[in-house]
Amino acid sequence: MNIPPSKPYLRVGLAGLGNVGAGVVKVLNWNADLISRRAGRPIVVAAVSARDRGRDRGISLDGMAWVDDAAELATRDDVDVVVELIGGSDGPALTLARRTFAAGKPLVTANKAMLAHHGMELAQIAETAGLPLKYEAAVAGGIPVIKGLAEGAAANRITRVYGLMNGTCNYILSRMESEGLDFAAVLADAQALGFAEADPSFDIDGIDTAHKLSILAALAFGGRIDFAGVATHGIRAIAQADIAQAAALGFRIKLVGLAEVQDGHLFQRVHPALVPIDNPVATTMGSLNAVVVEGDFVGRLFFQGRGAGEGPTASAVVADLVDIARGDVRPPFVMPVADLTALPRAPAADRQGRYYLRLSVADRAGVLAELTAVLRDCGVSIESLVQRGTTSDGAAMLVMVTHQAREADVLASLAQMAASPSVSGQPVMMHILDF
Repeated sequence: MNIPPSKPYLRVGLAGLGNVGAGVVKVLNWNADLISRRAGRPIVVAAVSARDRGRDRGISLDGMAWVDDAAELATRDDVDVVVELIGGSDGPALTLARRTFAAGKPLVTANKAMLAHHGMELAQIAETAGLPLKYEAAVAGGIPVIKGLAEGAAANRITRVYGLMNGTCNYILSRMESEGLDFAAVLADAQALGFAEADPSFDIDGIDTAHKLSILAALAFGGRIDFAGVATHGIRAIAQADIAQAAALGFRIKLVGLAEVQDGHLFQRVHPALVPIDNPVATTMGSLNAVVVEGDFVGRLFFQGRGAGEGPTASAVVADLVDIARGDVRPPFVMPVADLTALPRAPAADRQGRYYLRLSVADRAGVLAELTAVLRDCGVSIESLVQRGTTSDGAAMLVMVTHQAREADVLASLAQMAASPSVSGQPVMMHILDF
């Protein structure tokens, strides 16, 4: 490294040496000279903490102090800034975050769960102490959507944020489409390949996306984080038949996180949706992420890239370290915490939209008339209807797409149809993304 001696080092305490932590060390070593020039000073890892000292991580830890208790990083004299890559909404990660600020040091984190649950508390502590809290890596990995919202779109009133924020779900749905496989088969393969965890619940049940969406919503709308207000539905119920039928209708099924403000009320939902095939979100395949931001003057901004993994996430962490090295201190959520509004939640009942409905029904005369009468009585009009196949137990798959309808009316009709002896199993409803 060719570092001017007058430039003091920014010394990093790194908690967590998994793939991302190892990636941070690699990025800082590989691009050391370039990072030093851009940051105005060299950035080095001075101390690390992880559970297993003996694990081969493919990196050299020479010259780095090792501590067994990650919280000790906060109080070390040779650490200027702490990077938290432990994970988890509470426990050691939260303890380390609090102690870091108490010690008067900046914090960089990739921990979306901790921010979704404790982001307002940590932001207030950081703001009161005049310290940076940086978290670009917490949402969409290497895609600079946090900076895009906080800086690039700062002059705009944001009206809507939506997109694909979980690479595991996008990978599963993409393979179900491209290879004609069922959900369970693709999930098992994804677990074997390391794309999905042994317990994939946080991903496939939409919780990971909900964490990220609540953070983006706070940034976009100047509100307080409301993770509990995110209505969350995962992808477990999606069948290969749904994938095929959506394609026949000109759609792709994606797990979409959506947040928007209408009449001062915040609506947040994570849900499988039918996305028109020409929408840029629909063209985002495999494990890629995509986020769309709509502003009143800038129009539609589209961010796409790798949302997870060693390289992209480590890149975002180091970008935050560069900001800190430059002396960038600003409110973590753009505005002071005192100015962030606790936005009331927008109920879904009166939302208007089109819906995809799939039911397993008895293949006999009169069933179709019975079900369409239920829809009629609930004020729901049918745009298209397809009946497919008959199984060994005499059931047929019935797929309907509605015209614009109130969500409450669609749900009421589904409840009545589910109670009918002509319907077996649980009906499936998915929203159609019409914007």
